[in-house]
Amino acid sequence: MRLAARIALFALGLPWATGLVALELDMPGGATITREKIEEAGTYRLPLGPYDDGRLPVLEVEGRITQQAWRLEAQGMTTLQVMAPLRSALSRQGYEILLDCSGSECGGFDFRFNTRVLPAPDMFVDLFDFRFLSARKAETTSKPDYLSLMVSRSGASGYVQLLHVQPNGGAGLAIGTASKTSRSQPNTPLAQSLESQGHIALSDLDFTTGSSELGPGPFASLASLATYLKADTSRQVVLVGHTDTVGGLEPNIALSKRRAASVLERLVARHDVPRTQLAAEGMGYLAPIASNRTPEGREANRRVEAVLLNTN
Repeated sequence: MRLAARIALFALGLPWATGLVALELDMPGGATITREKIEEAGTYRLPLGPYDDGRLPVLEVEGRITQQAWRLEAQGMTTLQVMAPLRSALSRQGYEILLDCSGSECGGFDFRFNTRVLPAPDMFVDLFDFRFLSARKAETTSKPDYLSLMVSRSGASGYVQLLHVQPNGGAGLAIGTASKTSRSQPNTPLAQSLESQGHIALSDLDFTTGSSELGPGPFASLASLATYLKADTSRQVVLVGHTDTVGGLEPNIALSKRRAASVLERLVARHDVPRTQLAAEGMGYLAPIASNRTPEGREANRRVEAVLLNTN
């Protein structure tokens, strides 16, 4: 079954929207919107290429930003089957495709955590099975509008994020890269690492062996991270748990995510960090920073990292 989902991004009664029509996309299955976030005037770094060599090529666009998450019935469907009708609908409506990639082609983990994505459970992204598309439509030569689509799935459900930027008066464009996202000067080693490298290991954390229970602390890394986040409420980080290779992949992914979630809860409960600035994920043993053949290497691989999201 196919359902034409009329996404009302343009017909909003705004003076500068006169004459524009609603964007219509053909969503497979019974698509329902799970979340919508609107910024009357904002900036989005639209990906133009895959993440490579520590950089994500982006086009910085400004205007009214509408970000939506959709969930649909996708039993037996691939992410390509979900994305294909959306891509076709955009082409029919005059959009030029700027980037069309999937999973590891996009840059996998690094791509996902360097572009704006609504948090779970409204939007779910499988790091090994997602597709991304960015596009441009020139209503005038000076004020094109831009959008991106991200598609993923989990079980019988498919997930689609649509992010649309429509220029308003005075909107401008600038070429940039997602590796340069800072709007304020970092003033601590943690802030400097987050803003220059995009992530940092919270190396002083202590977990009970084989458990997700975080030790009593206090932990200086969490205090520094809390200070950094509360200084600017637009900042967001994903806490990503990692393990060594002892045990199976699935149990380790689950354990690493529980550990990241424990860190999140500590930041909220003891450091008063708003929950909206945090998310928790787990990678298991898929992203080692040392050899798992030595005790020292395995110890280094058991960690939780803070990954700075490109939210501005």
